[in-house]
Amino acid sequence: MASIKEIAQLAKVSQGTASMVLNGKGDKYRISAATQLKILEAARELNYQPNISARRLRSGGETVLPIIALFWTLDTRTALVGRYLKGFQHALNELEDEYELLIQPYVGTKLHEVRSLVTGTRFNGAIIANSTEEDDEFLEQAELNVPIVLHQRESSKYSSVNVDSRKSGEMVAERLYRRNHKKVGLIVPDVSSKAITLRREGFQDKAAELGLEIDEEHLMYEDFSEQGGYEAVMRMKEQSGSLPTGVFSISDQMAVGALKALNEIDIRVPEDMEIIGYDNDEVTNFTIPTLSTVHLPVEEMAKESLRMLTDMMLYKTNVKVHKMFDTHIVTRRSCGE
Repeated sequence: MASIKEIAQLAKVSQGTASMVLNGKGDKYRISAATQLKILEAARELNYQPNISARRLRSGGETVLPIIALFWTLDTRTALVGRYLKGFQHALNELEDEYELLIQPYVGTKLHEVRSLVTGTRFNGAIIANSTEEDDEFLEQAELNVPIVLHQRESSKYSSVNVDSRKSGEMVAERLYRRNHKKVGLIVPDVSSKAITLRREGFQDKAAELGLEIDEEHLMYEDFSEQGGYEAVMRMKEQSGSLPTGVFSISDQMAVGALKALNEIDIRVPEDMEIIGYDNDEVTNFTIPTLSTVHLPVEEMAKESLRMLTDMMLYKTNVKVHKMFDTHIVTRRSCGE
């Protein structure tokens, strides 16, 4: 494995300068952007990775453990992070070695601004969740110095855990068709996400194939939140003389808001309208009526992400692995039970 000394020699800088840049302190010490780039390119050329065992140092008598970073977006999808951490904790307990977890919030489309992701100096491996399509483009072009696993994204470059999002959308359309609906609607989170796009496209394509009608006024993009779901139903009611009898809300959070709006305008669920959400959040068991939803196996995906990542961190494998999980519809009172 390349050393900082070798990187410094290749970049034709001092070892101290190379160390500062690789530890993410280049800007602090006013090292020029050109010099920093030259050092990072040398590190990539030499396939430099921070050595886990070298970081198992003693600090005040306490062992410094290898660090895993979980990148999670600063938006309303934080509701899912609890389920992710639950699965993560179970997986950590099953490992022989100990690790520390760093939660690294980031702004969607701004992943490239997280300097430590490029330098690989704050953590030994990372799991990246909820990346936007712009973030995905950055990742495919970037040369990162730590092992990476992508959560619910496709990649030819990194290991990943995912579900067939298009198939999930198709399943919901088929369910509403079997429930004898003719006019259906969609409530879509207004975020840049390949997974959400695939769910929407799968639903729309299968609906068209089955002869289900989706009026333009029944396709709503709103904020990824309960308020967004509430506003989607209110706009749907305002813009259309009639509402669809079946709706796919591509987010449980938005479905919760939609249920509140439907109650306020005296639309009975499921008698007047049936609705299906997505994620199978815990709250779906406690809505009135209880919410049918697509189960996303977040906990199982978290466990597999950790297993993949630690295998790479411990140099057990350098082969990129792509694991697909199944989804299914959980039937409750809002549609079908």
